[in-house]
Amino acid sequence: MSTDRTTWRKPAFIKNPTLRYGLYAALAIYVVVTLATLPIDWERVSDGMRRAQRIFNGAFPPNFERSGLLIDGFLESLKIAILATVGGIALSVPLAFMAARNISIRPIYFLGRGIIIVARSFHPVIVAIIFVKAVGFGPFAGALTLVVYSIGFVAKLLAERIEEIDFGQVEAMRSVGAGFLSTLVYAVMPQIMPRLVGLGIYQLDSNLRASAVVGIVGAGGIGATLANAFGRYDYDFALAITMVIVGVILVSEAVSGFIRKRIA
Repeated sequence: MSTDRTTWRKPAFIKNPTLRYGLYAALAIYVVVTLATLPIDWERVSDGMRRAQRIFNGAFPPNFERSGLLIDGFLESLKIAILATVGGIALSVPLAFMAARNISIRPIYFLGRGIIIVARSFHPVIVAIIFVKAVGFGPFAGALTLVVYSIGFVAKLLAERIEEIDFGQVEAMRSVGAGFLSTLVYAVMPQIMPRLVGLGIYQLDSNLRASAVVGIVGAGGIGATLANAFGRYDYDFALAITMVIVGVILVSEAVSGFIRKRIA
């Protein structure tokens, strides 16, 4: 009777057990040392837990009495998201062509990539603070912030899609004497259009979520309404705003997912 084992075992992440357990030990030591050296004031943490309990106690039940203020804030966020998405995509398309290695000359390629890298370098909250300081409080600062945010995401992914296109169509256009713009319009755009539409829908959904965040630092929208509610200690109204934001994002996620699936 055979004694061979037939049970499959998942292979170890690192085959050498000495190296594997050594890495585990080093990681554990790093976590312990990090926690021990971080300047954490545990007394303040304890006070913070009590304040958090008071916030939650004051938040229930949620207060929807000022629904008009809530709807106005949300509609402003929606306008910011739509305007930023349109503006961001309009700027992302030429930037994506500039940042595609296979169709741009080297200096233009580096310039396009540099602009995209700068747009992706900062969190939207940091960009919102800069624009709030530059143009003042309100939705205009929020729209400018999300335009930059859209460029960092859409232009990067669109440039990568351009670099993956079937270049035979481009060469065919060039062989019959087509100009640069004609080649882009008739040989490149048809190949990237499905990705561009999908990215636009996703970015609209993403901008709607981000508009709630940047509004907290004064860039308008439902985020500003939420920040004002916290500032007045209206925790029940803040909870109502939060619930509406979550509901809208869920609906937006479902709609954008359905549309992306239909055009895939």
